[in-house]
Amino acid sequence: METVIVTGAGNGIGRAVAMAYAEAGAQVVVADVDEQAGRKTVKQIQTDLNGNAVFVQADVRKPEDIVNLMDKAINHFGHIHVLINNAGVSRFTSIFDITVDEWDDVINTNLRGAFLCAREAAKHMRTNKDGGSIVNIASTRASMSEANSEAYAATKGGISSLTHALAMSLQEEHITVNAISPGWIETTNYDSLREIDHDQHPSKRVGTPSDIASACLFLTDPKNNFINGENLVIDGGMTRKMMYEH
Repeated sequence: METVIVTGAGNGIGRAVAMAYAEAGAQVVVADVDEQAGRKTVKQIQTDLNGNAVFVQADVRKPEDIVNLMDKAINHFGHIHVLINNAGVSRFTSIFDITVDEWDDVINTNLRGAFLCAREAAKHMRTNKDGGSIVNIASTRASMSEANSEAYAATKGGISSLTHALAMSLQEEHITVNAISPGWIETTNYDSLREIDHDQHPSKRVGTPSDIASACLFLTDPKNNFINGENLVIDGGMTRKMMYEH
């Protein structure tokens, strides 16, 4: 049975990804810095899906927490087959006001955390007969921006580049590494969205966490291992849309 680690699985996209893998029959390691949220996801998997999941508290800014996460996954399930690097924070602060500590916090959570999780997971995946698969959650903000988003944009651009670098480094271990760049994914109150919110997307709707979960399942399916080093943009077509005002 496949074992999947999802970081930042207490809420939003991470929770949806964890639920999707559990529904598909995987053993899921729910990792989050928020113990209450993480345990809620595990309970939902166990109660609603009769699935097999375990919670491990992990702050991906701390290398020792990442090592502990992988060790706990191995101790509980015996193997690691899939890692979804989803944990992340955003901070939108003026370039004149953001402190070095705030900048480093975003970098260490989103970018360094993704690298360290990938490296530690790969140490175990390389012992699998069929290797493994890693998906990093990037963002369309890697290629387009709003003001005051420098720290977040830098990490997501870094994740995009990190992805193809890891794919090259881990090719001999039979570990595929891909990224997903979500656009607008509504994680709280979808029903509150306005018609204009949906209509500005070529797909005529705002995205949902399940859109990202479906893509994770696709990219980590061994049958799709010819997809490697890629960044899959899931944004309803927004980054392909000419934005002229008339």
